[in-house]
Amino acid sequence: MRKSWMMDATRMASVTLAVTALTLAVGQVAQACTRAVWQGASGAVVTARSMDFAVDIPTDLWILPRGTARSGETGANSLRWTSKYGSVVASGFDISTTDGVNEAGLNANLLWLVVSQYPEFGAQSKPGLAVSVWAQWALDNFANVAEAVAALRGEPFTLVTDDLPDQPGRKTTVHLSLSDASGDSAIIEYVGGRQVIHHSRDYKVMTNEPVYEQQLALNAYWRAVGGTAMLPGSSRAADRFVRASFYVDALPKDLSPDVALASMLGVIRNASTPFGFVTPQSPNNSSTIWRAVFDHSRKLYFFDSVFAPNTLWVDLKKVDFAPGAPVKKLELGERQAHGYVGDATARFVPAVPFRFQGLAPR
Repeated sequence: MRKSWMMDATRMASVTLAVTALTLAVGQVAQACTRAVWQGASGAVVTARSMDFAVDIPTDLWILPRGTARSGETGANSLRWTSKYGSVVASGFDISTTDGVNEAGLNANLLWLVVSQYPEFGAQSKPGLAVSVWAQWALDNFANVAEAVAALRGEPFTLVTDDLPDQPGRKTTVHLSLSDASGDSAIIEYVGGRQVIHHSRDYKVMTNEPVYEQQLALNAYWRAVGGTAMLPGSSRAADRFVRASFYVDALPKDLSPDVALASMLGVIRNASTPFGFVTPQSPNNSSTIWRAVFDHSRKLYFFDSVFAPNTLWVDLKKVDFAPGAPVKKLELGERQAHGYVGDATARFVPAVPFRFQGLAPR
């Protein structure tokens, strides 16, 4: 009995050391963001995400109607399509869709994944899709996760990255999460130049490093520990994954719509990093800039800036997404300190559409 106990203790110590080492390594390279999905017993679904980055990302909200011709922005060999669904999106630097929802109830989120490796793109490649348009492509074309995954498995494009707008020489490296009104979910990554898709209602949480398969393994370890006894409290990606997973699973499934929204705001705030927090040994462990929460059933898109005293929302049921309707913009101001209160749907104004970033001239 004593020998068996000692073997178990040794094994547990080895696992703990391995997990700790991996978690510390992850923390050295992770740009921070968190995404979580709550699935209610009556079919209600709420998705929440945080936008964490080392620098402020100028962000505005946009209404994009259906029937819009779009390009993959990779030159002559670009993927081309016309949007089937209208969407409300959060832009980054007004050159990309970093987060958004469409009128069918699909939610798309881009989160940082520093180890992303995309395929080589050349004249003989499949049509190109700039990473700045990746989330928008999903919102434009699909009503649910299953449709998007079916199309992605056919690999209809080559995903192409380019330099960050504020950091020449540093490539944008992200992965994509999708969720829909049924509670279905998918995580799409590029590992070693190959597309990897994780598709299941069980994949409710996503952060950054490591790749998703390893995130799931780390979370399995902490499930065995038990969240009511101890949860990892740091702002590292692996720790945020564990905390968000525990709280999403612990929330009651019979919450009213308003309480579910409040609860998911609490979950995503719990996984956020206070603005201004920096760690010299982990410079890419970043402050939270803003959070978004989407009620898929009621089609309410909430935006929560850390610099604004109030949370605003957009009611997609009140938006004119018809072909020919104007593109509209809600300018959030410096650091998204917008000053709007409550339903801001009527505050959008017609605007010239932003141009998605494509390949830089070679």
